[in-house]
Amino acid sequence: MDVDIHRALGLTDEEAESIERLLGRAPNHLELALYAVMWSEHCSYKSSRIHLKRLPTEGEGVLVGPGENAGVIDAGGGVAVALRIESHNHPSAIEPYQGAATGVGGILRDIFTMGARPIAIMDPLRFGPPSDPRSRWIASGVISGISGYGNSVGVPTVGGEIVFDECYADNPLVNVLCCGVLPVDRLVLGRATGLGNLAVLLGSATGRDGIGGVSVLASAGFTGDEEIEAAKRPNVQVGDPYEEKRLIEACLQLLDEALVVGIQDLGGAGLACATSETASRGGVGMDVDVTAVPRREPGMEAWEVMTSESQERMLAIVTPEHVERVLEVCSKWEVRATVIGRVTDSGRLRILEGWDGEVLADVAASTLHEDAPLYDRPRRRPEEADRLSQDLPPTETDPGADLLRLIRDPSWVYRQYDHQLFLNTVVAPGADAALLRLRGPGVVPKDGRSRAIALSTDGNQRWCALDPRLGTSLTVAESALNVACVGARPVALVNCLNFGNPEHPEVMWQLSEAIDGMAEACRALSIPVIGGNVSLYNESRGRDIHPTPVVGTLGLVDDLERRPPVVGLTAGDDILLVQAPGTAPRCDGSRWAAEVHHHLGGRLAVADWAAHSRLIAWVAAEVSSGRPNGIHDVSDGGLAVALSEMAVASQVGYQVDLGEAPSAADLFGEAPSRVVLSVSPPERAAVQAGAAAAGLEATVIGRAGRDRLVVPGAYDLPLADVTRVWQEALPGSLALPGDA
Repeated sequence: MDVDIHRALGLTDEEAESIERLLGRAPNHLELALYAVMWSEHCSYKSSRIHLKRLPTEGEGVLVGPGENAGVIDAGGGVAVALRIESHNHPSAIEPYQGAATGVGGILRDIFTMGARPIAIMDPLRFGPPSDPRSRWIASGVISGISGYGNSVGVPTVGGEIVFDECYADNPLVNVLCCGVLPVDRLVLGRATGLGNLAVLLGSATGRDGIGGVSVLASAGFTGDEEIEAAKRPNVQVGDPYEEKRLIEACLQLLDEALVVGIQDLGGAGLACATSETASRGGVGMDVDVTAVPRREPGMEAWEVMTSESQERMLAIVTPEHVERVLEVCSKWEVRATVIGRVTDSGRLRILEGWDGEVLADVAASTLHEDAPLYDRPRRRPEEADRLSQDLPPTETDPGADLLRLIRDPSWVYRQYDHQLFLNTVVAPGADAALLRLRGPGVVPKDGRSRAIALSTDGNQRWCALDPRLGTSLTVAESALNVACVGARPVALVNCLNFGNPEHPEVMWQLSEAIDGMAEACRALSIPVIGGNVSLYNESRGRDIHPTPVVGTLGLVDDLERRPPVVGLTAGDDILLVQAPGTAPRCDGSRWAAEVHHHLGGRLAVADWAAHSRLIAWVAAEVSSGRPNGIHDVSDGGLAVALSEMAVASQVGYQVDLGEAPSAADLFGEAPSRVVLSVSPPERAAVQAGAAAAGLEATVIGRAGRDRLVVPGAYDLPLADVTRVWQEALPGSLALPGDA
């Protein structure tokens, strides 16, 4: 075997030898290319599968768990919800607009391949510091790419995150979550079955864009050499949202008419993945006529056709008697449809040059899908972990100035997104979680109840850098509480695990610890993990990013009787802090320590899982009761930031008493299991009594009103000044124009 070829394709010498043993011979170039993409980190999870098995994946209502294109939850009333999160980090670093746009396109296909109509997108984003020109360029391109694709395809972007940290310079994190709804009886899986059934390729023609995306981009870090990185741009896919919109409608009609027995999107590894995975899952084989694949570029070789990641393509498995109708439906929606393969009983994936032509590749389908390497890579606790745990943050604070440094309005980002498509959005971006009516075209609960779904995405690289296990568990705790703040009970979770180079033992230790932390929290809160994504090799210039597990939590509201309270204050209301007993916020790993003092160190607060579970249930019930006029969880930036966000959002000031000389921890410290409520005086007693009955502390800390933000002994700021800083912080730092 030519050593240079397999190494250039991203395969190790040991992996190349394994391929020869599986085949009983040396692979040809096409076969080697198939294994290279299918055994890539992105497709095979070869470094993470051994650890992911420790996550809890079963629970009430789980219809489909990890392993399919998306997880699916039974939401009641004959309606199901599909949920998936993916990363497009490396493509977005090379070509920000198309990298982010095709990330949206790919996640949409993951959802409608399950038979669900996509109804919402969320975008947790992380960039280098805005003082860095390249980071500003990446951020601008990514946000434009998400906006351009999502708005054009007609799916609302209803929330997300935007975080800036030096560790993401040159290696942004562009994670995209999508949620869809479907009648339970329309659920379909990505499996090929039925001897003689046909494989029909739907959608765009195949080009050279995206070739090697999973093996070239997703399995290596960044060098910092602009010429080298620019040379990777052809590996980034190019998206067409209008083609995707037609493809969505065509596929959903095919599923409504029960014309397909299995369907799979073409994302990472393209046709190589779609054909081998559907065959392997169904326990069958597949013959593929590579000459039948529509192409938009001349002279493409078979390996290019099979590994291209050109966008807006699906593979449907169709019985021969339904092919004519499938072609009619696709013609109606102006979607190209071509028979390119047929199901066999051989268990092998054969690539043919014409049905009666030369066999270009012949491999067992399962060897591409199920027999990928499984590594238990060395793990080692970082040497600096002990030093960080002992490096306590400073205590000095200039409260007013520090507050102004920590507040920023993300609305200039989400104003570029259409978040009201379908008119399902009840709680729009800017709240703790998004809330949407559970419905879509042709999808309505059969029991007549006004059901709703809540979505929240959360991550915290500072916490996880200090303690990946505890930091990840606290991230899950925060996300679950966020959906409760709009009245929902958390029922499922998906994850996007963004880590550095898995060949570094310290990174594998971080990943393993984070998975254990997630498993602990999910078991404690009875939240199953129904899917996810692992993104490794997030490094630049030899430096790994901070461990950044991002979670997306799905919550359900069984009967939406009223709009939940806003993140805001009502003049004359009492302000209540409700928390688990004995909660003690800490500045260790806090946003205040990082952004004001450029400090990362200390030990995180721990969660009382029993108390946190009670808080989630109590908050969801309290929101549904209609008693609070406003609610907000206390997270990044601590109590001072939470209160100020509520004040600015509602343009109502506050006066809060935190003692004679509030400390930095009192103002900006972070800890789990805390929420702030704005409650009218007549309702206060009932709210406090309910909290006490749930074993929670509910303390009146102040009163809402007037036009100033006042914490005696700490700060006294005009609301107008705080609002101005809040609105100008992000557009100013990124040098992007604000709304006209």
